Amino acid sequence: MMKNIDTIVKKIKQANLPQSDFVKLMEEFHDPFLVLICCILSLRTNDKTTYPASLRMLKLGKKPEDFLSVDEKDLAEAIYPVGFYQNKAHQILEIAKELVEKYNGKVPASIDELIKFKGVGRKTANLVMAKGFQIPAICVDVHVHRISNRLQLVHTKTPDETEMALRKLLPEKYWLDINTILVTFGQNICKPIKPLCNECPIKDYCPEFQN
Repeated sequence: MMKNIDTIVKKIKQANLPQSDFVKLMEEFHDPFLVLICCILSLRTNDKTTYPASLRMLKLGKKPEDFLSVDEKDLAEAIYPVGFYQNKAHQILEIAKELVEKYNGKVPASIDELIKFKGVGRKTANLVMAKGFQIPAICVDVHVHRISNRLQLVHTKTPDETEMALRKLLPEKYWLDINTILVTFGQNICKPIKPLCNECPIKDYCPEFQN
């Protein structure tokens, strides 16, 4: 299947599937801190809710230093109703404080350093590397995990296992964009329930469709 990856990626791109507003926002940032805090908002929350919440949050600040003077209650109100909004408000303020105090206000360009922050896992760390720093990294969320297994590119049980498997198999030229490509594909076509297989641009390469 990996020998067909060039064709698979090309056909998905040629389908010109609509990106969610939140995906577009993350593509536009090129700022590690903004990618980090908006990704935190997106955890266990759909894009339709995360997008306006992100815009409200960014009115309060766009740099770690800005958030030092933000009241936790005001931030929680701004990002409501994202999932666990109170916890996320506290987490973002703590990260901002730690960045200023320990990292001179700069987000570290290292997955190992990023996952030291409370609540930051490999998914978030990889997205910061790829979208914030433009450093090749494979961000595996539920869409990337599901689609990679449906296509039998990997045979894994968790997103972290999928990341490690894809690191060995996927050409590095796709690392920066694979999350955006498969998230958009997963939101429009290869959905978790009732995927639109007959409309799928890569159905000829999908073992599940062939079966």
